[in-house]
Amino acid sequence: MPETNDLEELTIARFHEGVREGSLSSRELTQWYLDRIAAHNVDGAAINAVVTVNPSALAEAEARDAAFSASGQLTGPLHGVPVLVKDQAETAGIPTAFGSAAFADYVPEADARVVELLRAAGAVILAKTAMCDFAAGWFSSSSRTGHTLNAYDATRDSGGSSAGTGAGVSVNFGLVGVGEDTGGSIRIPASFNNIYGLRVTTGLISRTGFSPLVHFQDTPGPMARTVEDLATLLEVMVGYDPSDEYTAVAATEQSAVGYAASLTDVPPLSRWRVGILETAFGEGEEAQEVNTVVRRAIADITAAGSAIVEGLEIDGLPQWISDTSVYVRQSRSDLNRFLGSRQGPVASFDELTASGRFEALNDLIPEIAAGPADTEGDTEVTRLRLNQEHFRRMLRTLFAEADADFVVYPTVQVPAPTHEGLRAGQYTALSFPTNTVIWLCQLKPNPPGQSSEDPLALGDAVSPGRLCSLLGGLWGRVGLGAGGFPDGSGGVGVEDADADADDDVEPAGGEPDREDVDEDDGEVGEGVVAGG
Repeated sequence: MPETNDLEELTIARFHEGVREGSLSSRELTQWYLDRIAAHNVDGAAINAVVTVNPSALAEAEARDAAFSASGQLTGPLHGVPVLVKDQAETAGIPTAFGSAAFADYVPEADARVVELLRAAGAVILAKTAMCDFAAGWFSSSSRTGHTLNAYDATRDSGGSSAGTGAGVSVNFGLVGVGEDTGGSIRIPASFNNIYGLRVTTGLISRTGFSPLVHFQDTPGPMARTVEDLATLLEVMVGYDPSDEYTAVAATEQSAVGYAASLTDVPPLSRWRVGILETAFGEGEEAQEVNTVVRRAIADITAAGSAIVEGLEIDGLPQWISDTSVYVRQSRSDLNRFLGSRQGPVASFDELTASGRFEALNDLIPEIAAGPADTEGDTEVTRLRLNQEHFRRMLRTLFAEADADFVVYPTVQVPAPTHEGLRAGQYTALSFPTNTVIWLCQLKPNPPGQSSEDPLALGDAVSPGRLCSLLGGLWGRVGLGAGGFPDGSGGVGVEDADADADDDVEPAGGEPDREDVDEDDGEVGEGVVAGG
């Protein structure tokens, strides 16, 4: 079995090389991750990224090994790969809590469609990861698990709502992971934990078996330490699902294939014309640290030959963000519908909120509870969605006038908040200065639904070739903040002008020091993260 350092830097391709050479098996790798989780999830570094370990993980790994021994062939593109899955996705026989203490003992009878696709591609479902209650927030606060620590700074939050997948992939609790994003929930934790996270156009990936928040914005997405692994996982997840009408996008979108192949011939960055969205940069001392990192990344892109269009502006951007947010009007209805279709401990979101069984720091939940029980014919929802259309046209005009291929901006305007600051009420869900909701409106009218990614967020309609080619060229060019952690500054948001799908990517920076799990003493110590 390879040395620990080799496993920490492992990619899917190198793992499969080890399988073919006979130097590494799925069982050995799965056991290594299980040992690491046992040592540092609750104990040791106490990252608190994993909610539930799959009790059948080793058996699944052994089955992959046996299949390879019998045929000499990998069982699929994710053969034997231990995957972390956000606890928002239902998993047959494995408890699925949706971040809620009330659902701690809920065990689904069927897998989410994405989980079915992972298994069919040969993956090992390793563990379920932490999230805030029903994905209703930008932070890790959960009535089921409490806070998840940032992989780089234990005093800071991992970001949410895909908190456990972001931190878990970063600290090597799994090889790759699945998150879910409604307005930033993949991109924010990817940014704060310095990994890659991709929010795709709603409908490219099935939501069947995932708890909703805003059904016309929700989408699962891949999270990984390298561009190649992100593309490999993405290609497995994309596809039409008759149970999710929004996935007609996947059935009709010609670019919904070839993600991994697009990395084989990466064009130079001089091919791209990149605009800088100045009004998305924050002000103040905290924002300055973020701005410094983003400006440095832009300088690197410029040095690599990209044409830069400076000074792009959106007048009244904060008001546009507020006037296109539908959470408090839409989410209660969507959650009531979902919970009413499950055999869980409560039959509605209303029943859950009445019981008070949710994390008090998740201030968006009471706001959602005050929204309409049914949005059919709701004039305020209609107004907000029309606002999204107006904003969408404004963003497309921005691209047209700048003649830009991509637009760049900070993913989040401030560093990852400290847990002390969150407890003191430093931010609320509706006041947190994230830019991930900007490109939420850069979609076609039906369905609306994308945002921008973390450190490098690729927004509107990114075809797989353009997206993965750009990421391949940018890989290693975005670093850390002055404090040595990916502070949201680690993120440049990049929005593509050309495609029909809104895909936003959060790329990690080049190979920075980070606070990592020290195998010797169980404390948090200096280390290096692959692709970060």
